[in-house]
Amino acid sequence: MKELEYPFDSSFLLKNRRKIRRALLADGTLRMEKRIAILGGSTTNDIASMLELFLLQEGIAPVFYQSEYAQYWQDAMFDNPELLEFHPDLIFIHTTVRNITEAPLPLSAAPKEAEAALERQMAHFTQMWEHLEQTYHCPILQNNFEFPAYRLMGNREAWDCHGMVWFVNELNRRFAQYAASHTDFYLHDIQYLSACYGLDAWQDSTYWYLYKYALALPAIPEFAYSLTRIIRSIYGKNKKVLALDLDNTLWGGVIGDDGQEGIEIGQETATAEAYTEVQEYCKAHKQLGVLLTICSKNEPENALLGLAHPDSVLHADDFVSIQANWEPKDLNLCKTAQDLSLLPESFVFVDDNPAEREIVSAQIPGIAVPEFDSPAECIRILDRAGYFETTTFSAADAKRSEMYQANAKRAQLQQSYANYTEYLLGLEMIAEIQDFTPVALPRIVQLTNKSNQFNLTTRRYTQSEMEQVAESPNYIRLYGRLRDKFGDNGIVSVVIGEISGDALHIDLWLMSCRVLKRDMELAMLDELVEQCRTRGIRTIYGYYYQTAKNAMVRELFGTFGFTKTEQFENGDSTWMLPVASYEKRNHVIQIEKRKETTEK
Repeated sequence: MKELEYPFDSSFLLKNRRKIRRALLADGTLRMEKRIAILGGSTTNDIASMLELFLLQEGIAPVFYQSEYAQYWQDAMFDNPELLEFHPDLIFIHTTVRNITEAPLPLSAAPKEAEAALERQMAHFTQMWEHLEQTYHCPILQNNFEFPAYRLMGNREAWDCHGMVWFVNELNRRFAQYAASHTDFYLHDIQYLSACYGLDAWQDSTYWYLYKYALALPAIPEFAYSLTRIIRSIYGKNKKVLALDLDNTLWGGVIGDDGQEGIEIGQETATAEAYTEVQEYCKAHKQLGVLLTICSKNEPENALLGLAHPDSVLHADDFVSIQANWEPKDLNLCKTAQDLSLLPESFVFVDDNPAEREIVSAQIPGIAVPEFDSPAECIRILDRAGYFETTTFSAADAKRSEMYQANAKRAQLQQSYANYTEYLLGLEMIAEIQDFTPVALPRIVQLTNKSNQFNLTTRRYTQSEMEQVAESPNYIRLYGRLRDKFGDNGIVSVVIGEISGDALHIDLWLMSCRVLKRDMELAMLDELVEQCRTRGIRTIYGYYYQTAKNAMVRELFGTFGFTKTEQFENGDSTWMLPVASYEKRNHVIQIEKRKETTEK
């Protein structure tokens, strides 16, 4: 829904939220349900209602539990049958500077007293977080603190231990240290958010006196959207590709008319400097694992000429795909998505031309097409929209662009083989398939929450839930890493099966789409069956749960030799494989056995 895309009209959303909600619920979208507990230190009703709109837009159907006014601590720490029965998938703790109880201190207090107060305040929160984690085993989102509305000592507050500004800064620093050392714990940075919004407007005290809102009502949509960025990242709803136009998007001018020497890029003019910053900002995203592509109406040689400009920050080898031609841009984007084995809706399309933006937005459902009028605004909108919000980060993310570029080399190699099996053998593939290890677990969790197409059940796991599975004797767990002569693809496949008597029920089977059609799924199946035989398991049951994105694996179990035992009207199906009659199917991937101790 266009009205919910960033930048949005907050007053319009607040005024029309019920109408928008009805439209979203009636649009036929299949959404994952998530139970979200909001434990508030102030009024949270409007936060929940606005958060619901943004989450529905992202394919998440939230069900909320809200604590009574300012009862966040009591709900978290004491017996709470209602919250236990609610069984939250995620807990959001909405506290603000108004919930700080140990400051400000009197100016007569000794520095040691200020430090002690800070320790007590931190203990108040850490005790709560640890109790929630032990009780509910789900992700926790916690606000840090915005600055106070006034400064008794003026600028001295920033460094004097009696100052509220000092206290907030120190407390936020300790919150950050806690977040850095704990999984499934995420900070919602309202210190930054309130600064962007404007502290005076954010803390309009009228809303506190009248309604006990810790932030002004007009700021709530921005607040809820910022929360949504974190939640959609946790549940694998981030975008993956930054598709960029060239002329007047990455440089000033038209390369075909102005020539290489005539486009504006570099440091010579204000306009050139602005486009240089756009390129720097886009290139930095490669570090997060975001794929960069080109989608431009241009002659191919002109596109390459512009990227070869001496002052250009981005060069041809920064992009995993370059589509520079005169075809409609929506068709080029869909072709790029197909080449990368990704969904077009995982793209963010950046183009200075409003007409092109309108066409692409209308033709490709779900694609993000930010609106902007200048290079500086382009950076601001991309950044605030948070399409690539980072809640987890691994070494594999940093190498993702290299992996896709290696895929292009594999595609070139394929053209030199007449027989596909010979091509696969020519890749010299080696797979490491084994039980979960502590080192591999973060990537396994990340893959679980990002994979949508080759994912039979689309079951999502938090870090805590996956740790429980990894420690339980009731599961067979496998992860697969694949490498070949062009490079290491990293961990690309995960299988989890729950043991029940002499049967195994597959709870999760997924694979990264960047290794499609290389028989990795067969290598995983061979090892799974081998593990079942070792454990005395006679039958494997597979389950396919249909989503809007996983149609490619609807008949996967059938290709494996499973027999379909149930077919449901909603598209779901159940499958069965006798272990005794199974014969190995992988003939092109060498399996490397690796001792578990090397991972620990």
